[in-house]
Amino acid sequence: MNPALVCIPTYNERDNLEPITRAVLAADPRVDILVVDDNSPDGTGKIADELAAREPRIRVLHREKKQGLGRAYLHAFRVALDAGYQYIIEMDADFSHDPRYLPNMLDMAQGGADLVLGSRYVSGGGTVNWGTGRKIISRGGSLYARSILGVDVRDLTGGFKCFNRRVLESIDLEAVQSTGYAFQIELTYRTLKKGFTVKETPIVFEDRRVGQSKMSRKIFLEALTMVWKLRLTV
Repeated sequence: MNPALVCIPTYNERDNLEPITRAVLAADPRVDILVVDDNSPDGTGKIADELAAREPRIRVLHREKKQGLGRAYLHAFRVALDAGYQYIIEMDADFSHDPRYLPNMLDMAQGGADLVLGSRYVSGGGTVNWGTGRKIISRGGSLYARSILGVDVRDLTGGFKCFNRRVLESIDLEAVQSTGYAFQIELTYRTLKKGFTVKETPIVFEDRRVGQSKMSRKIFLEALTMVWKLRLTV
């Protein structure tokens, strides 16, 4: 077993799954992969099983139904902790998060950072193939969350993360409320409130190559309201 587990939630990612797992395994020999499939109707779970049968560094977690990104990650975290992994990494299946950043993120974590966050909004970071409207919404959302929560992390909505297990062991995962992209804000905020160090490292976020985005109005509104709940209750 390697020291780090890359958790990759999937829902209808059949065209992305084999390329992303191949790229992750090639990027860093210190990582294993957990594919977390929410019963994808396009057969992603079957492909994941076939990959795992050929590659011992890949394992698969099948969930009965789609319950949101946050629920998938929380389930994956429990599996990772039970298995004894020291570092647990969140990563998208669609190449928005480039596997080439994994070695640096893991180096930073092994160097003492409690949470390493791949950031679009620090020097050297950025986005590719985003329209002006999406850039405004994303930057504005991060600024909105930072202002209300009173934290210095610049990319609070970022979902490319490497946790030291001690962080996830300290956070009350049962108390995590978010299911969509607000989950990323909540986990980082809870990490900071526990007194852990969060280090941002620049990444260039590229819009998905194939498939459809999982973002919706409901997910966006959840993020707007969840920030206030966190500020008042955590």
